[in-house]
Amino acid sequence: MRELELMLKDYRLTTAEILYHLPDYPSFLQSYVWQEYDIAPRFPALQKFLNFWEHEIEGRLHSVKVCSAQLVRPAELVYASAEFRLQ
Repeated sequence: MRELELMLKDYRLTTAEILYHLPDYPSFLQSYVWQEYDIAPRFPALQKFLNFWEHEIEGRLHSVKVCSAQLVRPAELVYASAEFRLQ
């Protein structure tokens, strides 16, 4: 029920691909995927996670790609161009 309540409050499923430098081998990049419900466009939960990363984790951030999808949206109405009946 928690997820439905969040979606009704305009939270969106947010996925971030985080590329970071390995601490022992800085020329190598590692990928980390983060996914959580968050509010677009400010993404406070993602910002909190990235601040934690910068202060507590040794791997220096290289880049972050963010994708967000609104899960609850108005229904789409499309008229059918044909009708088939099976009996």
